[in-house]
Order: sequence, then structure tokens, then C-alpha cells
Amino acid sequence: MDARKVKIMLVEDNPDDVELTIRDLKKNDLDRNLHVTADGRETFDALQKLADTGSPLPDLMLLDIGLPDLSGLDLLRELKADHRFSHIPVVMLTGSEMVQDIQKSYDLGAVSYLMKPISVDELVTMLNHVT
Repeated sequence: MDARKVKIMLVEDNPDDVELTIRDLKKNDLDRNLHVTADGRETFDALQKLADTGSPLPDLMLLDIGLPDLSGLDLLRELKADHRFSHIPVVMLTGSEMVQDIQKSYDLGAVSYLMKPISVDELVTMLNHVT
């Protein structure tokens, strides 16, 4: 799949991190199909609305661990338990270097774990690998 056509959902509550990630995606023309949400519950609700209306789901999710309302790990658990969303590749995009966060992310079904801030090259390589 052409990485530039990938539908990406960025789940991030820090406006500065959102801005940096969007800027990095724009550098490679990857921001055309980007949807941003700021917390876990909002994200799950948005995905349910897409599924209920038959709209296309994201091809990839970039998910922060430290989210308000429903943590990134809890959201990942819910996504992988729901047959409508379990196929969406989830990349943890976070500042946490805690071994238990990394292991838990993979145990719950994340396809990759990237530390913020990420480089554009790292992001493009990951997109090409998981899509």
C-alpha cells in the first residue's frame, strides 16, 4: 500500500506532540488522510461511529499511552477485543521508556513501539512496514 494513501488516526492529547507529528507527516505528504483525537474514549466512540455508518476505518493508529479518560493501553485492549477494530495495526507513539509499558503494549497487540519525538525517516519506514 502506498504510505501516502494510508488513513492514519493519531491519538494524542498533547497539542505540541500533535503539531510535531503532523509536521513530520506533512514532510512526506502523509497528512492527507489524518484524523486526530485527544483521548481514548473519544477515539473509541469515533471508531464506533465509523463502523456503524460503514465508513472506512483507519489503516493505522498512532497511539499515545498517557491519555486522559481511557489510557492508551486500555484503548489498545478494547480495540483488540473488538472484532470490528482488531485488525487495525496500532503503533504506540509515546515518551515512556518503561520496560513494562513496552512489554504490555506488545502483549496487547501493538505492532510497534516508537519513542517521541520520532524522526520522519523512522515514521515512513514503520508505515511502509506495517501497511
